[in-house]
Order: sequence, then structure tokens, then C-alpha cells
Amino acid sequence: MPQTKHIPLRKCTGCQEMKPKNTMMRILHTPEDTYVIDRTGRKNGRGAYLCPSMECFLKAQKNRGLERSLKGRIPQEVLETLKKEIEAIDEG
Repeated sequence: MPQTKHIPLRKCTGCQEMKPKNTMMRILHTPEDTYVIDRTGRKNGRGAYLCPSMECFLKAQKNRGLERSLKGRIPQEVLETLKKEIEAIDEG
């Protein structure tokens, strides 16, 4: 009987749905106190997962899901930068 490979699941901070980790974006709060999108999923720091859609980003911003997951206040300019990057991903 062949074994199926385990697929790790993560919860989106916007829509609150469990989805495969490799389909999600990881927003990372680094030890240097910066916020970046971790495309590899392997960088050090506290991460929060988000579907790569503007709808989920806006939900996460409204319900403060990102701030709760990253355990801190996210500056407005960082949110604007993340929004632009997600728009580029959403279009592309």
C-alpha cells in the first residue's frame, strides 16, 4: 500500500481557511524589526500566512489578523508596500 505524502496546512489570516502551505504567502517579521514577504518559507522570524489575493489581504488588514499573528503593530508604510507587492502577484 503506497503512502501518501503529508502536505502541511496553514491558516490564512484573512479568510481563516486552512490551505496547503506551498500555495500561501508568508509575511515575515524579522529579528531586525522589518516586514518582508518570505517567498522561500525558510527565513528566520515570526511568520503569518496569507492567500496571494488582494481580498484576503484586505480582510486581514480589517480584522487585524496580520498584527495578531505577528504580535505587534505594523506601520502603515509597511502595509502599503505589502499591498503593492500583493497587487503585483495578483495581476501576474
